[in-house]
Amino acid sequence: MPAAKRSPPKGAVALVIGNSSYIHAPALDNPVNDVTAVSVMLEGAGFQVVETRNNLDNTAMRRVIREFSAKTRDADVAVVFYAGHGLEVDGTNYLIPTDAKLASDIDVEDEAISLDRVLRVLEPARSLRLVILDACRDNPFVKTMKRTLASRSFGRGLAGVEPAMSNTLIAFAAKAGSTANDGDGAHSPFTTALLKHLTAPGLDLRIAFGKVRDEVLASTGARQEPHVYGSLGGTTIALVPAGEVSGAATAAPAPGGNVGNGTWRDYEFAMQVGTRAGWDAFLAAHPTGFYADLARAQRAKLLAAPAAAPAVAPVPAVLTPSRPEPETRGRTVTPRRADSPPARAKPKPAKETASGAANRSRSSSSSGCSYVRRAVAAGTAAGLDNGVGLIAFGRRSCGG
Repeated sequence: MPAAKRSPPKGAVALVIGNSSYIHAPALDNPVNDVTAVSVMLEGAGFQVVETRNNLDNTAMRRVIREFSAKTRDADVAVVFYAGHGLEVDGTNYLIPTDAKLASDIDVEDEAISLDRVLRVLEPARSLRLVILDACRDNPFVKTMKRTLASRSFGRGLAGVEPAMSNTLIAFAAKAGSTANDGDGAHSPFTTALLKHLTAPGLDLRIAFGKVRDEVLASTGARQEPHVYGSLGGTTIALVPAGEVSGAATAAPAPGGNVGNGTWRDYEFAMQVGTRAGWDAFLAAHPTGFYADLARAQRAKLLAAPAAAPAVAPVPAVLTPSRPEPETRGRTVTPRRADSPPARAKPKPAKETASGAANRSRSSSSSGCSYVRRAVAAGTAAGLDNGVGLIAFGRRSCGG
């Protein structure tokens, strides 16, 4: 049975976007997986609205953000989570749609979405505005983008930013000027840590992001350090109030009694298998809780995917050789040469005199006899002809 929803502050809404399939850049493995997991987490935390979108081009991304602004007007809490490529130009951070080309720096304002636009959309929320960016990956566009102004700067990762509004937090997967790892597992290291800590009951967001930072530092060998910009007041602000039980904590115990780590490990294995049978096995072992909800979402996505057309065996091509095969019952067939085709000899009678055979042999080897005659002449001049050796044989065969 799915875990009961919790009750965060009234009117909590979220927009969750994951861009993986870039047209003009290498695809990213994990953003869509990250978005699916974060959406399930927020829905389980009691958010009234969770808008989830994947692989948005420029037009669709701008439209979704504009439409989400209508939902923040009556909200106490508004959250935007984005996973995909990000870019910093002259101190301004941009989120990159899947169809961006970014051939030159002047294209950024038209083909990408500024972080400032996202922050403006969140302004109406009354109690908390939270932006989470898993977008600090090493960006391929920077390497090919042409500079129209020599003074224009391009940062490695995203640039640090201090929001002008109070009660606003902006969480980066990696601190300003550094890049984040997309991850080798089902999720990026940053999202993996978020799933464990962000909706812990009663845990203040500042402490939650501190735990996320510590875990990412440990899992990446201190190569990646998340960072949070902005400030909150003196009261505790948690996405799930104290006393509420999170879905991960109510999950059925895995074999051996390890609830949290065992469930997560089993989920990782099911994600790697990626089949309906794998998710069925996971749900049999973990029928309730956060990861069970996430597994059901992954299973539903597999069922919704169109069935692949059966593979058609290729029809072998019939090759018609222009020449006979080299080997035919032990007889070597010499390919016909285009420059000087040899004359085809007429068949001879079965019986042949010894002298006829010698004459035929001599005529067929006339090209070799010229060499033999030169050798006989050289040997005779050197006094090597004793009348019975090779020189004598050569003279009888080819003359000279």
